Amino acid sequence: MSNLDSVYSKLTIKTGAKLALVVLDGLGDIATAAQGNMTPLEAAKTPNLDALVRSGCAQGRMIPVAPGITPGSGPGHLALFGYDPIEFEVGRGVIETLGLGVELKAGDVAARANFCTLDAAGLVTDRRASRIPTEVCERLCGILSAKLKKLGATEVIIIPGKEHRFVVVFRGAGLEGPLTDTDPNREGLAIAEAKPVDAQNAGQKKVAKLVADFYKAALPLLANERPANGFLMRGIAHQPNIPTFEQRYQLKAAALAVYPMYKGLAQLVGMTKVEGPSTIAEQFERYVADHDQHDFFFIHYKYTDKAGEDGNFKAKVKAIEDFDAALPILLARKPDVLVITGDHSTPVAAKGHSWHPQPVLLHSALCGSDKLERFTETGANQGSLGIFEAKYLIRLMQANARMFDKFGA
Repeated sequence: MSNLDSVYSKLTIKTGAKLALVVLDGLGDIATAAQGNMTPLEAAKTPNLDALVRSGCAQGRMIPVAPGITPGSGPGHLALFGYDPIEFEVGRGVIETLGLGVELKAGDVAARANFCTLDAAGLVTDRRASRIPTEVCERLCGILSAKLKKLGATEVIIIPGKEHRFVVVFRGAGLEGPLTDTDPNREGLAIAEAKPVDAQNAGQKKVAKLVADFYKAALPLLANERPANGFLMRGIAHQPNIPTFEQRYQLKAAALAVYPMYKGLAQLVGMTKVEGPSTIAEQFERYVADHDQHDFFFIHYKYTDKAGEDGNFKAKVKAIEDFDAALPILLARKPDVLVITGDHSTPVAAKGHSWHPQPVLLHSALCGSDKLERFTETGANQGSLGIFEAKYLIRLMQANARMFDKFGA
């Protein structure tokens, strides 16, 4: 525990307040001429968000990791949960595997994988294989699982996720992560070689060979498939030891997320996964039903990020409008402290995550009013929260819930 965390811990008071963190994945964007010099938040019709802002909110922008660093979803969410993403570096494979309900054992190394499309030269032409349907992913994982149960003495576990995503777990003696990704992160390049982060680490070197052997055996099994005739692996790592959310904040937390990645992130820090809801309206309805059972709710909405990654401005606008239409369900049982934000920015122009600070809105009885009309990047630039590191967001939520005693005389 850092000195600052120790100070926060000593000041913390349990108050019974209800806090909610609502994350529109990849919400942040940038205005470009091609988009009429507007961001999707600015272009969207959001009457319910607008009314919330006018009722009195504080706004600002958050740096997810550090200036200029583009975060993955793991670091982005860990920062939102108050964990310094530099100090608590977690492999995406671990997060995704936990989210799929697979219990990792000591020594397991997990990787998050995407089915992809390869051309005749072995170059990646589509990193997501046209986002194949989940049932196709399940069929392909079945083909791989049937033939690749073991590599030597190491057990191989293959679990399908949603659409093009799946996980691979290597279970055996002497294994350790992390390794570099095989995902080249752009089209037109070959599948990269997974390498030890520490060239002298015997466990990492053993896993690097296992990954190479896995590719050698698996790619021929997919050679005749279209569009998913290859795969990319990311976040190849073992599970770290992380203090729980309740230990850090004295808040009993629950997670309402649909995609395994975000369920895994929540489980990693000890949140209770609430299964069942599949739409944002259902997630909000479950929040209302479970309101009294938890102190803190993390509610995740994926579709803003998907539209940004697809470079689809209209789809991102619609995703925001769909979210806004469901918002009254949540507001009917308004938490004492409500935050609406993103885990990072996914600009339509970039077709991927970026380093741009994401906008954040905070509502509570004590937040004050920035006297703004809407929740947008432009408005957030003017807000009283200013620009701050995302790892401090939970502390601001606790402060607005009056969970901190006075520091010093």
